[in-house]
Amino acid sequence: MDLQKQITLKHLLIDSQKKIGIQFYPDKVIQALIKSLPNVKWSSKFQMVYLPNTQQNFYAILNTFKGVAWVNMKYFARNKPFNTNGQDLNIDDLRKRFSKIPESYFQKLELKKYAYMTAKNYTSCFERFIRHFPRQKLIEINEEDIKNYLKGLVQRKYSDSYINMAINSIKFYYEVVEGMPNRFYSIERPMKTEKLPEILNKDEVLSMINKTYNIKHQCIISLLYSSGLRRGELLNLKISDIDGKRMTIRVNQGKGKKDRFSILSEKLLLKLRLYYKQYKPVHYLFEGKRGQQYSGSSVRQIVAKAAKHANIKKAVRPHMLRHSFATHLLEAGTDLRHIQILLGHNSTKTTEIYTHVATDTFKTIKNPLDCT
Repeated sequence: MDLQKQITLKHLLIDSQKKIGIQFYPDKVIQALIKSLPNVKWSSKFQMVYLPNTQQNFYAILNTFKGVAWVNMKYFARNKPFNTNGQDLNIDDLRKRFSKIPESYFQKLELKKYAYMTAKNYTSCFERFIRHFPRQKLIEINEEDIKNYLKGLVQRKYSDSYINMAINSIKFYYEVVEGMPNRFYSIERPMKTEKLPEILNKDEVLSMINKTYNIKHQCIISLLYSSGLRRGELLNLKISDIDGKRMTIRVNQGKGKKDRFSILSEKLLLKLRLYYKQYKPVHYLFEGKRGQQYSGSSVRQIVAKAAKHANIKKAVRPHMLRHSFATHLLEAGTDLRHIQILLGHNSTKTTEIYTHVATDTFKTIKNPLDCT
């Protein structure tokens, strides 16, 4: 097979009919083979040839180009990884709240095991989209309609994150539910804004801990900071996840459904033992009434109250303690790769954001004004 020869398959919708689009660079051999395919036509709009999307035609393409050219399936694949972190999905709750959403949409969300908050955001955004086109069938809505809808969101000053979520919810329907992956590959997303994480200094964190007199609340704040846990990861901790011999904390099924280990503070271990004797949790490390899992809102309130008692003026959220953990480790000289592992990041590129807020290294730089 000539590795220089290649065709790319894409999903198209022409006159409300599903088509297989074929893109390729001009080549006499490829052109001759394409002409041999059944019912091939040219689309001026998409600038590519196409034929009806049937299983028979799909296999005809594969057999025709086997050994001649590489068939790029990047835009045609149906099995993509999906976000699966967070609270388990209760699909019946969403069915009651969003009555306009097709049942097939709910079924795919459930099948792909989307997190509850992601599924909730998708269904909310997609229902708004459906209501915008009351007289059109979903399958008849084209790229231009969707671009105009998104333009309207921009004009009404919706946030970039909301617009991105709206795009994701729309693409989920057409690409995943209807099986037309990358149909809307020409739709532009808002430019992603890069914001630096907000952090606390060490004195502020220690003040929050010391001004918290409930041992349970003190352990929660200390764990978020000293192990760099996300709020959901803390809530999912079991008693058995604390390893006092190896001084580690096992994080089961964190973001992206990945297991990892983080470090355990010796000071915190002593507090956890006191907490355990006093509260006697049974299943989860932190439990609410009647032994159920502790709530995320309670953790948020504990952190906010501790910050207020520590006389910290800015709004402090649980995730700021995770940011502070990473930044303070970096300032102490910890290797970025080690911080990446502790945080559970897929790439060091995500972790590198903390190099922009670690200011202790600035102390070694001589200001040019002071050199005069």
